[in-house]
Amino acid sequence: MEHAFQIGSLVLYKNNQLIAFNKPAGLPVQDDKTGDKALIRLGEIYAQCKLHPIHRLDRPASGIALFAKNPGAMASVSEQFRSRDVEKVYLAVVGQKPEVEEGMLRHYVAKNARLNRSVALDEEKPGAQLAELSYRYLRSIDRYHLLEVRLLSGRHHQIRAQLAAIGCPIKGDVKYGFRRGNPDRSIHLHAWKLRFRHPVSGEWEAITAPVPAGDPVWNAFEID
Repeated sequence: MEHAFQIGSLVLYKNNQLIAFNKPAGLPVQDDKTGDKALIRLGEIYAQCKLHPIHRLDRPASGIALFAKNPGAMASVSEQFRSRDVEKVYLAVVGQKPEVEEGMLRHYVAKNARLNRSVALDEEKPGAQLAELSYRYLRSIDRYHLLEVRLLSGRHHQIRAQLAAIGCPIKGDVKYGFRRGNPDRSIHLHAWKLRFRHPVSGEWEAITAPVPAGDPVWNAFEID
């Protein structure tokens, strides 16, 4: 997927400790086996310093990607992620409305590294990790439905696997059972809001990433 943008236009938040970008769908956060230019490398050119990734965001998804500018900031905010002190809110477009409009999902997620895929299981099994999220139905358009997802843990492909497990795969996500892919191979999963404490001041910081401009489905939901 080709991207035409100025890296500066993607900056959502920056100070001398941290920087956050609104990652376009299809752009890898970190270097991967494809050799495609990664957001972290573009970000380092922009910030003129080494960046340290704090959390994951799947390549076909869009939204907030947060980096630290030094190891101390990385350690501080990473610990907040581990201890579940960070608020992580996503938007997901699905083709099947959940039977229950609001709820908590609790699964055990097992990763298959060879297939780069995870499966959400109801029962614990060796190698599987507990995965929890809450979701809430927001509204519908035509054939699609918008969910707000609050991620309580951070497992591999967690939102994708857990929504698929309740029969609600994300639009475009053929890996997890959606009937057809998006033309640009993106999926309609967006890291929308992030709230955490600044690593030095301890003050709460809040970031919101606008949904991808020009996407007719995101636009139709008229997200504030």
